[in-house]
Amino acid sequence: MDYKDAGVDIEAGREFVTRIRNLVHSTFRPEVLGGLGGFSGFFQLPTGYREPVLVSGTDGVGTKLKIAQVLNRHETVGIDLVAMCVNDVLTSGAEPLFFLDYLATGKLEQQQLTAVVAGIVCGCKQARCALLGGETAEMPGFYQAGEYDLAGFCVGIVERSQLLDGSQVRVGDVAIALASTGVHSNGYSLVRKIISERGFSWNDSPELLGGKTLGETFLTPTRIYVQPILAARQAGLEIHGMAHITGGGLPENLPRCLGTGQAIKINTGSWVIPPVFHWLAVEGAVSPQVMYNTFNMGIGFVVLVPPQQAQQATSYFESQNIAAYVIGEVINGSGELLGIPE
Repeated sequence: MDYKDAGVDIEAGREFVTRIRNLVHSTFRPEVLGGLGGFSGFFQLPTGYREPVLVSGTDGVGTKLKIAQVLNRHETVGIDLVAMCVNDVLTSGAEPLFFLDYLATGKLEQQQLTAVVAGIVCGCKQARCALLGGETAEMPGFYQAGEYDLAGFCVGIVERSQLLDGSQVRVGDVAIALASTGVHSNGYSLVRKIISERGFSWNDSPELLGGKTLGETFLTPTRIYVQPILAARQAGLEIHGMAHITGGGLPENLPRCLGTGQAIKINTGSWVIPPVFHWLAVEGAVSPQVMYNTFNMGIGFVVLVPPQQAQQATSYFESQNIAAYVIGEVINGSGELLGIPE
C-alpha cells in the first residue's frame, strides 16, 4: 500500500499549490520576503513606526460552509474567512499586514478549493494584506467527500500611541453603526435549522428577500471595514473605540470596546434592519431577545466618536457607500448594553 491508497494524493497537493501560486502572489505587499512553498512565511515590518505593536487574530467561517458545499458555490466563503479575522484586528486600530489560512478537506478537489482560495485572495486584496502562506490538509475519513473546513490567522500593526484598548472611550461618546451586508458569518446553525425544519430549499426566493434565493442571500460575504476605517482615522476622525459585531450580536460585542465604569445605551429604532432578519424572525418564530443575541441585526461594525464628530463620521462612511447610523451613546455603568429587547 501507499499513501494514495489511504486516500491522500501528494501529487494532487503539489499541483494545487502550483495552481494557486499566482493568486497568492497577487496579494503580496513590498514587505513580503521570499515566495510560496517554504516552511514559513517571511514579512519585514513596515518602516515609519516608532513603537510598533503587533496585533493578532484568528477565526473561522462556521456552518455557513455547509451552505456553500450544498450549493457547490465556494467563491465567497474565503472572503468571509478573511473578514472575520481582519475586522477583529481592526478594532484595536491595527492595519492588517498578512494573513494565513488552514484548509482541511476529505479529498482535495482542485476546482472547489481553488475557488475557496480565490475568495481568500479577494478578501486579502480588500483588506490590503498579504496572503503569506497556508496549509492544506487532506484528511480522508475525517471529512466526507466534498466537505472542507477553514481557519484563518491575521497579524496587524499599530503605533502604540494609536492603540485602542478602551481607555480612550469617554462618557458621552456617540456610537456610530456601520451597516452589515446581511447575516455575515454568525448564527448559521440557527439559519440552517429554520431552513430545514420549515421545509425551505436554498433555491427558494421568498418575496420579502426581493427575488434573491435563500442560497444567494445567506452566502452574501461579510463586509470588510478595514480600508474605510483606516482612511477615516488618517483623515482626522477621532475614533475612541470600535467593535466588530460577530457571534453574540450587539449585547456581547459592543460592550467589549468600553472602558472601566462605562456602559452603552442604544435605540433599536435608529437603524434600518434588513429584511433577512425579519424573515428569520417570522419563519423561525424567533423572539426579539434571541435575534439580538444571535445575529448582527444589520450592524456589522460600530465606532465610538466624540459627539461633535458624529455628523462628520456618518457623512464620511456614507461617502464610502456604507450606511451609517447614530444608534446610542456611552453612559456610566458596569459594562452593560441597555436598550435591547429582554
